[in-house]
Amino acid sequence: MEMVTSWEREGIKTERRAGITKLLQLRFGEIDAQLEAIIPKLIQLSTDEYMDLIYQATREELLSRFQG
Repeated sequence: MEMVTSWEREGIKTERRAGITKLLQLRFGEIDAQLEAIIPKLIQLSTDEYMDLIYQATREELLSRFQG
């Protein structure tokens, strides 16, 4: 079993955040406070889940799913 250090976990999280942010920018343009607020929740999903959501859901659908 491979051990993952806290530094590695933080690096993975940082990389995921950057990827999600870029996808949101490409899909919706500027990242405002509402989209920024849902990024931590998107990070918790699998890559397939967050990519499908970002590519298929409207902005309103994403916000309603993760806000509240």
